[in-house]
Amino acid sequence: MRAPDWWWRDRPTNLARFLEPLGSIIGVITARRLAERGGRADIPVICVGNPVAGGAGKTPTAIAVAGILKRNGRRPVFLSRGYGGRLAGPVQVDPARHGSVDVGDEPLLLARYAPAIVSGDRLEGAALAASLGDVIVMDDGFQNPSLSKDLSLLVVDGGSGVGNGLCVPAGPLRAPLDEQLARAQGLVLIGKGAAGERVASAAAGRGLAIHRGSLEPDRRAAAGLRGLDVLAFAGIGRPDKFADTLRSVGADVVQLTAFGDHHRFTAHEARALLMAAERAQLTLVTTEKDMVRLSGAADASVRELARRSRVLPVALVFEDGDALAVQISDVLRP
Repeated sequence: MRAPDWWWRDRPTNLARFLEPLGSIIGVITARRLAERGGRADIPVICVGNPVAGGAGKTPTAIAVAGILKRNGRRPVFLSRGYGGRLAGPVQVDPARHGSVDVGDEPLLLARYAPAIVSGDRLEGAALAASLGDVIVMDDGFQNPSLSKDLSLLVVDGGSGVGNGLCVPAGPLRAPLDEQLARAQGLVLIGKGAAGERVASAAAGRGLAIHRGSLEPDRRAAAGLRGLDVLAFAGIGRPDKFADTLRSVGADVVQLTAFGDHHRFTAHEARALLMAAERAQLTLVTTEKDMVRLSGAADASVRELARRSRVLPVALVFEDGDALAVQISDVLRP
């Protein structure tokens, strides 16, 4: 499912106003859940969450947090519910044995950097994670109260912020922003923009640490795309951001085909993309997360799309990574 464009406008549309009462009810319910006490894990828990529905950079942030932990001698373990996967868990992700249909796409990416656990029951997943490492890094789960967190970081896109400021389905917020900020200790602001700065100002007023960063494309992959006419396709929260990243490295995005977040490509869609690229002599380019789903597909056409597509990986780079490292170490200090 793709988030509607009108969610991200500064001012609510008439449809948003019509849905606002329902969004307020859902927001109150979620806010009450946020206030519930969760069970304790045997090791510290760092949660990387998102105040809005849709992508803002949670997974790159979780990977960056794990990198900070590893550089400081810790043994992080990722914990995810495995959105889109069929396994309820708890199970440790094995890229040689599992596909996205089993554990979802994001856990397969996370498992490249540290052990990753998929579990619908966060407490059971935390117990397994504690047998593999000494710090849990949760990719999402901020709004889930079942597991108590020692540090919660909210990730916000600088360009879109929290959109029109209303709760689902009237807007992108999962719960009222102030209620969510009250349960977090840090804000990770990715990219620049007035919308994101408004959220940062509200977070700073709540006493949250503000960590600014940007998603930087892999240099080698970027160099290989410079000057090429490309057909970009992506099933992520904000496909337009992927297109902007391609343009920033010098690729000419002749066509962008956008799908909903976590989209599972069909044989028909794969053949359509292959034919469109061949007809216009374009280079197919997609995201790492999409490639995870394509590569493990059962259909031959989808696997062919994976074989003929290039990937542009991105990584989160902080303006001041030491500040986040200090906040993390303060939480982990006995």
